[in-house]
Amino acid sequence: METSMEERPTDIEPPNESTRPIRALLRGLQALQSLNEQNGATVTEVAKLTELPRTTAYRILETLRVGGFAERDAVDERYRPTVKVRLLAEGYEQEAWIRDIARTRIEQLARDVVWPINIMTLSGSKMVVRETTDQTSPLALERYSAGIRAHVMATGGGQVYLSFCSDEQRNTLLQILAASEDPDDALAKETHLVEKIIRETRANGYATSIRPKHGENSLAVPILASGSILASLTMRYMQSVMTPEKAIEDFLARLQAAAKDIGDEVTRWRAEGKII
Repeated sequence: METSMEERPTDIEPPNESTRPIRALLRGLQALQSLNEQNGATVTEVAKLTELPRTTAYRILETLRVGGFAERDAVDERYRPTVKVRLLAEGYEQEAWIRDIARTRIEQLARDVVWPINIMTLSGSKMVVRETTDQTSPLALERYSAGIRAHVMATGGGQVYLSFCSDEQRNTLLQILAASEDPDDALAKETHLVEKIIRETRANGYATSIRPKHGENSLAVPILASGSILASLTMRYMQSVMTPEKAIEDFLARLQAAAKDIGDEVTRWRAEGKII
């Protein structure tokens, strides 16, 4: 007897114990969504919005608070999302603007300056290369790939990011780096020197990194959008060919123009709702 299309078995199996949704996680995400939509809410309000018992809503909100995703205002007893919530969306947003906006612009810049160009963003307590022209630059002394992680204090891109990020993010990042046992993070313990780096970087609009052991220096500028830093845009060059002063004289304006183009386009896309 022939089996009909509807009766034939498929590769899709009904949910079993291992694939059954975790209800507590779904409830937590619902509560977090409520805090975002309301810009803060009380336990009672969250319970009503999520249709959960008040005791359950309270436990969820306290879990979010302990995890650093929410904070409770002692004045009005409202729970509000913290800056940590942004980390949940940053990966998606970064991928979108880097792929659709930044990649083409840095390829244009690389054809102009010839030296390798990369875009770095903060990931945890490290800077991560998100896009690079190393593979196509004939002047790349070392060829790095996207995904390479670098120390914040040891790179121009990291120092630019540290200098232009929010005070809250900077203070948290410096606390983490100062507690690190990694020698490349040790500079974070030198408070006066860090303050000098930040002051000069903000005043100049760029940072330089001297790496004698690698034979390369770098010149980095911030990519700013909607008043906040997105990433750093960095050009690396050989120490034997060019001094930092010459690099600044010849290439700083072009780096800053490219960074502004990227930042302005990201700002426009955000206004149009194309990215978060």
